[in-house]
Amino acid sequence: MAKATRWRNFTRSEAFSGYVLVSPTAIYAVLLLAAPLATIVAFSFFKDGYLTVIREFTLQNYVDTWSDPVFRAILLRSLFVSGMVTLTTVLIAFPIAYYISFNVSRSMKSRWLFLITIPFWTSYLIRVFLWKVILGYNGVINSTLDIVGLIDQPLNMLNNVQAIVVTLAHAYAPFAILPIFVALEKIDRALLEAGQDLGESRLMTFWRVTLPLAMPGVVAAVLIVFIPTIGDYVTPQLIGGGKVPMVANLIQARMLDLDNKPMGSAIAVSAMAIVTLVSLLFLFLNRRFLRVQK
Repeated sequence: MAKATRWRNFTRSEAFSGYVLVSPTAIYAVLLLAAPLATIVAFSFFKDGYLTVIREFTLQNYVDTWSDPVFRAILLRSLFVSGMVTLTTVLIAFPIAYYISFNVSRSMKSRWLFLITIPFWTSYLIRVFLWKVILGYNGVINSTLDIVGLIDQPLNMLNNVQAIVVTLAHAYAPFAILPIFVALEKIDRALLEAGQDLGESRLMTFWRVTLPLAMPGVVAAVLIVFIPTIGDYVTPQLIGGGKVPMVANLIQARMLDLDNKPMGSAIAVSAMAIVTLVSLLFLFLNRRFLRVQK
């Protein structure tokens, strides 16, 4: 009887109503996110058979993965490329977000944000192809430089790390601008005026007040850009021409080309673990930075 009463009270509580509201999203996340991830983790501990997966526990996949110099080299390249993309994107996004927040009138801010979201109107794949056209052998840049007489022969701007960084930085710039803008908008302008009234220069006010208060947005931008770019498959394949493979390309080769799903799963899980550690390290360093600023 007591249990029935407690259950009746629980079903009438606000907590139960909240669970009911979030349950469709939770079920969706479990089915489409957690279940595939659990499958990948499980496959990484199975053995590979010819055109089949042998469901016997083993750690050999991880041993082979981390003892493979090709995997280590590609993982380091992926971390470097993703780090360069993140740094480039944030350095470009912060001044844009700062200008919109502090220099654009309130009535015009929505229009600027609208313009920033225009790249989302087209497919990510189309944007990558456009950069291939721009940077191509007979692309826009080479054609323009040839017309003005600055080059005698076309420059090779594809199939390298720089082209991948430029393409990914452009693709993920809006993802970095928006969270930084939101963080800057939340800053009380009276704090900045107080700092300057106390004799601080605009540069020192920015360093001691604006930047620390905007760090939540910067952290969000870094994570939003870093995590997906390290696992990007399309850009290294199209812009890099398959000559600058990253982790996602290696996973695709193991799982599909070689039909070794356990090995591909082990590489995927290893990459996710490294990304998690790097992200946690960044969050730790960010906290240390904010403590020093205080």
